[in-house]
Amino acid sequence: MRLGAESHPGARMIFHSDVRPAEATLAQLYQGSLRVAAGLAGLGVARGDVVAIQVPNWLEGALCYQAAMILGAVIVPIVHIYGPAEVGFILRQSGARVFIVPDRWRSIDYLERVSRLGDTPDLEHLVVIGERWPAGAVGWAELDRFAVDPFVAPVLHPDEVCLLVYTSGTTAAPKGVCHTHNSLLAEVKTLGATLDTAAPTVSLAAFPAGHIAGVLGLTRLFVRGATTVLMDVWDPAAAAALVDEHGVTSTSGTPFHLTTLLDAAERDGRTLATLGNYMVGAAGVPPAVVERAAAAGIAAYRAYGSSEHPTITSGRPDDPLDRRAATDGRLLPGSEIVLVDDDGTVVPAGREGEIVSRGPDAFAGYRDAELDATAFLPGGWFRTGDVGRLDGGGFLTITDRRKDVIIRGGENISSKEVEDILAGHPSVAEAAVVAVPDPTYGERVCAFVTLRDNTELDLEAVRRHFASTGVARQKTPERLEVVGELPRTAAGKVKKFELRDRLRDAGGVGERPEGHPTGPGVGR
Repeated sequence: MRLGAESHPGARMIFHSDVRPAEATLAQLYQGSLRVAAGLAGLGVARGDVVAIQVPNWLEGALCYQAAMILGAVIVPIVHIYGPAEVGFILRQSGARVFIVPDRWRSIDYLERVSRLGDTPDLEHLVVIGERWPAGAVGWAELDRFAVDPFVAPVLHPDEVCLLVYTSGTTAAPKGVCHTHNSLLAEVKTLGATLDTAAPTVSLAAFPAGHIAGVLGLTRLFVRGATTVLMDVWDPAAAAALVDEHGVTSTSGTPFHLTTLLDAAERDGRTLATLGNYMVGAAGVPPAVVERAAAAGIAAYRAYGSSEHPTITSGRPDDPLDRRAATDGRLLPGSEIVLVDDDGTVVPAGREGEIVSRGPDAFAGYRDAELDATAFLPGGWFRTGDVGRLDGGGFLTITDRRKDVIIRGGENISSKEVEDILAGHPSVAEAAVVAVPDPTYGERVCAFVTLRDNTELDLEAVRRHFASTGVARQKTPERLEVVGELPRTAAGKVKKFELRDRLRDAGGVGERPEGHPTGPGVGR
């Protein structure tokens, strides 16, 4: 970040927020980060300690991210909508010593949630951004009085873990993904070298700060120095206005972000004239979304990656429209992929297979090292769990997913976690959860359940049940199918492909429970 501040001191960060609007140059941000680092050092934070940060796209959050990195601490970004169930697990499993949160934001009372975290044996300090904080916590305004003076930043090794980001996978418990300074810098370098143009850029950051894409967006700003407008909540009307006001030239998001941005621009008469390119991913991308953007003069292109390997392939703004709309682009420099069958044998060219990848921007392993045994093939190849096909031009198309997750608006939702919560309802005998395709969010959560004798269940009862557990509302099923029995293999496993086929034949996503969130980044 120091080099970025020296090379681009005047690059601006504009924090768009109804609650905490702010603006700072990169040079100011760096100096502020040093002050926050000195304050955290005074609380005892040292190299290798874990600092959890659940803060929206605010100036204070950006300062905390960089301060922790300056100290050599390990950052744990937490998506701002996560409830006490998810946050409590992350704090315990990561061993976080410090937890940084707002007092409240929009309708979320974070201090009330903190009171329901359960046992967090390693947590020593709660730092609260806002006007109120409980006894024993440290208010943001008080942090300066703990500052070490003089503060001397430690010398770090580039292969040290600096980021631990949690993602839901095939198990109910989130998985901690470890990234090093080198892997993050490789991601910034390779993607920037592929997509940057000679013209100055102004970026719009729409992903929440706790998402891997949000973290990478901040890292690119710190390193490359492009002026960036950050939103603390997705509001498509505001986003369209910001594009025109600040001359935004590039941004990224899910199909939901792009579709609603185009809707808002058409409705409100925004031109989006400067928006030359749009990277769209983090969920299934219908070709029609990219084609609609092209009709509006925006060169949208698909990209493919994950928390473990952030950007494996990407289109380019100058690719032909059919390649941008129907494929997930070509390999980025340094990344490698191989397509394999169920036995790990490489499949012939043109055939579908599971994608295994490796590259300089790939993660260093999971926090729970036992997960690594099944995550990698010999040679350091990461098993993505996704199925794809390579064409003769080197373009990759994702065709299916082996991992049992639902990607709703860019957020991974574990089917097993949802099934486990459903199983706790007194009416449910068995449950199987699958994704139902959706043109806006990519996928939504659909639950197939069998019921206990003489019981009933509807979507409203499911919503109340999930709300009582404290998990993020996005995990609540949005379609409920009550069935007499679940289809099974001879070994007794539920044949989820049959359930997905039923949904494709039936169409639609069912009625959404009243009060359900309407998109990623929406506060509760």
